[in-house]
Amino acid sequence: MPDNLDLAERERMSFLLDFSQDIAAVRTKADLEAAISNALQRLLSTRLAMIRVIGDDGETLVPYLWDISLFSRVKGLFDQLTSRRTTVTDYFFAQVLASAEPIVFDIAEEERKGNSPEYILFFKQLGLKQVYASALRVGAENLGTMFFLSDYLDIALLKGLCAQISTAISNILANEKILAYKQLLEIENDQLKEQIRTIYNFSEIVGSGPEMQEVYHLMSLVADSSSTVLLLGETGTGKELIARAIHNTSPRRDRLMVKINCAALPANLIESELFGHEKGAFTGAVERRIGKFELAHKSTLFLDEIGEMPLEAQVKLLRVLQEKELERIGGKTTVKVDVRIIAATNRDLEEEVRAGRFRSDLYYRLNVFPITLPPLRDRRDDIVPLAHFFMNRYSKNSGRKVTGIAPEIIRELLAYSWPGNVRELEHLIERTVLLTRDHVIRQIHLPKERAAEKDSPALPSQTLSEMERAYIIDVLRQFEGKISGMDGAAEFLDIPATTLHSKIKKLKISKSDYY
Repeated sequence: MPDNLDLAERERMSFLLDFSQDIAAVRTKADLEAAISNALQRLLSTRLAMIRVIGDDGETLVPYLWDISLFSRVKGLFDQLTSRRTTVTDYFFAQVLASAEPIVFDIAEEERKGNSPEYILFFKQLGLKQVYASALRVGAENLGTMFFLSDYLDIALLKGLCAQISTAISNILANEKILAYKQLLEIENDQLKEQIRTIYNFSEIVGSGPEMQEVYHLMSLVADSSSTVLLLGETGTGKELIARAIHNTSPRRDRLMVKINCAALPANLIESELFGHEKGAFTGAVERRIGKFELAHKSTLFLDEIGEMPLEAQVKLLRVLQEKELERIGGKTTVKVDVRIIAATNRDLEEEVRAGRFRSDLYYRLNVFPITLPPLRDRRDDIVPLAHFFMNRYSKNSGRKVTGIAPEIIRELLAYSWPGNVRELEHLIERTVLLTRDHVIRQIHLPKERAAEKDSPALPSQTLSEMERAYIIDVLRQFEGKISGMDGAAEFLDIPATTLHSKIKKLKISKSDYY
């Protein structure tokens, strides 16, 4: 008898040694699944049912590995149990995590006690009388749970097996976190580079008139809070600059403000950008991606052009704003986020709500503290200071020595209606600095049609399409037919070049209309 015991012990040790060598070669979840499957089939004649790991919140047990072929007869109930949130306090899992040794559950006994009837039904439909389970731990820290389907298991061997599996899963999860942090750093680096390029800070807000003084007053009232801010105003009035100024004077200023342009992303990608996705969530999702909400945790998320967001994405955005938590696409773990929202739009959101293009509940959620930015035509006193500010900036950037603006040019600037607001003035001055060969700007190329028609009333009895067509033609003339790229009509209109091409085709605008 002792010889038989020694033989069994030697076989157990040999198996665990072989398994440890297989585990040492594991780099991915797929490698681990193959190693576990081979080991269980080889020695134990059993099957892995499910491995769950404890999520980042320390409460949720997330499905990690399972053998779907075992559950083909009960797929509906299996899907129901795996899709719902399971926590470390749920009966079966709490028993496993509290035990220092693997556990054998007697299904009939558990049913008599009335414990977890849904899982009892699941086990009975699988034809099981007993279920084996073990906690996965690294040191004293619970990592997750492991359930097996078998008629008999060697408990001592199972304990050694789970110890090695725990180490392997811990290493895989650590590597995944390292990759996620690497991606986070790359995204933050891109954000920082973008922020450095724009060189936006509070000191660059130029304007001392009563209209801007009111804006400054509202900014000072809301900056120290975490309240949602809705920036309203025409295209080119400086909504992003104001958003950055609010963030930079808030308690969250030590972290980067994260920006997303809701109009620049296709509808099928905006949810992934906002909320992130898990590896394999959809075709092309080759790795986990952290969304803008997670990136903006403890910081500010600037939702530019919020009025362009698709209705389906609006629903999910509203839920995140209400619950302050999200799930990545394809994920089951709930991620809590602390994000301050600043949204901006040049649309009339109340009109969009009435037209059914924007959800009323999301509008009320965003419209906590609205700030309306005045158009440049209502800030005549700021036009000259802004012109000098941009002249100095682009003179320095281009290496030119342009130091002044001639009086007659000042008069032209003041007489113009500035439909493109501050952005139009900035681009005009930048182009003028590059064209100037003197130290003083003595010539400027204002759009003649726009300048001549600045005081004319809008033409009556035009349809919306006719008005849009006339305006696009006017802008194309202003930019001499250039559509995309820097100083192109699309940039001035604040829409993608592809969208402008579509509108030109739809409205039947030909080159002869604007050349």
